[in-house]
Amino acid sequence: MIEVGTRSVLLIDDDDSLRRVMEFTLDQAGWRVLLAADGEAGLALFRQERPAVVVTDIQMPGMSGMELLAAVRELDPSAVVVMITAYGTVEKAVAAMKQGAYDFLTKPFSRDELRLVLERAWSFLDLQKENRRLRDALATREDFSLVVGNSDVMREVFERVRRVAASEASVLLEGESGTGKELIARAIHQQSDRRDGPFVAVNCAAIPADLLESELFGHVKGAFTGAIRDRRGKFAQADGGTLFLDEVAELPSEMQPKLLRALQEREIEPVGGLPGKVDVRLVAATNQNLDQALAQGRFREDLYYRLAVVPLRLPPLRARREDIPLLVRHFAGKYGGGDFAPAALQALTAYPWPGNVRELENAVQHALVLRQGGVVEVADLPEKITRTPLSPSGGVVTLPEGGYSLEALEKEVVVEALRRCGGNQTRAAAFLRIPRHTLVYRMEKYAIPRLSDDGAEAATATADVAGKEGTRPS
Repeated sequence: MIEVGTRSVLLIDDDDSLRRVMEFTLDQAGWRVLLAADGEAGLALFRQERPAVVVTDIQMPGMSGMELLAAVRELDPSAVVVMITAYGTVEKAVAAMKQGAYDFLTKPFSRDELRLVLERAWSFLDLQKENRRLRDALATREDFSLVVGNSDVMREVFERVRRVAASEASVLLEGESGTGKELIARAIHQQSDRRDGPFVAVNCAAIPADLLESELFGHVKGAFTGAIRDRRGKFAQADGGTLFLDEVAELPSEMQPKLLRALQEREIEPVGGLPGKVDVRLVAATNQNLDQALAQGRFREDLYYRLAVVPLRLPPLRARREDIPLLVRHFAGKYGGGDFAPAALQALTAYPWPGNVRELENAVQHALVLRQGGVVEVADLPEKITRTPLSPSGGVVTLPEGGYSLEALEKEVVVEALRRCGGNQTRAAAFLRIPRHTLVYRMEKYAIPRLSDDGAEAATATADVAGKEGTRPS
């Protein structure tokens, strides 16, 4: 397949002499030229090489230029096709333009006319690319605000996005539903060198297993029952840009080796067709525990390492509660404006948000619609939020159904305080509002080791507590 951005043209004409003249003219002008003597050969060459521009005669034996135009546009709706017509068939050329042809040349035409039409076609391609970039940039500015935040944890995410965007490495985004994985994927694309290329998103869980191969890799006419025309897959659509595979853990086992091959070889094989090269940067996402899927044999280990060259975990909203007032103001502005009473903001900040930012946006919209005055009060919030009990500090205390050991909770609180304070006992005691000797007593009681400055032992102790006691309260 021709590299994206190459000035390339496919010339299709059954007139050998005209074909040679056009080839010489455009080769001298710096174009990479492909040749075909009939429509069938031209379509096969287009499918394999994907040139930037197609120039085809309307009147040819076998597949006509009009039929070729329809087939090329089916493969690539943005394809630029120039029709060649004789004086007596100008009406057909006009009809072709109505069906998506870019322009037409009337025989006999000069070399200058040919060069001029091709230069205009190339400028048109540049304009298409710029429009696509602006649309993607606008979408990103509108949507990326859903994951905006000033919390330390989100600043770390944004910094990693900036670093990973500069590379070509595959990225695996991990996080709960509603944390903004697709928006982060768009941000990676927009900050990368591929920003001028397409961003194509696919939800693996939303596509039936028997259609997924065709959806990703495309198919050719007649490949299976119902394949009445050629179809480009998502990989081909994302050529030169970024492909986002959401819910990648739902990928059927029979599709995993095919995806692995596409990543390793940078080559895809449409159903019923021939292999072809693609230039795609892959960003995948999951809300599942892929380590567990690996252990159970539901996900290939070699594919996992291809996808997770750079893993990036997005925090749930409850882990960055300080961002909630900022997000509330943003969503309030998005849906017409409105102030939230301090008590309402406290209730929103305290709620655990199992649906994350997506659920918060829904709650803000709900409150703005149902508010009885100018200010949103607690009573205007969804009932599930107002029913949530607040701890004295304003946080939410959620205990597992089977109960929880108070001693385990106390140990976990001490370990977490030490971790946050870098192992400094004086600061940890002040953080917990207890005397230092009380903290030391608790450390000895629960066999909590003295911590290094990096808090590594605290993290280990926290994991030990979680492993022994099950789900911890939040």
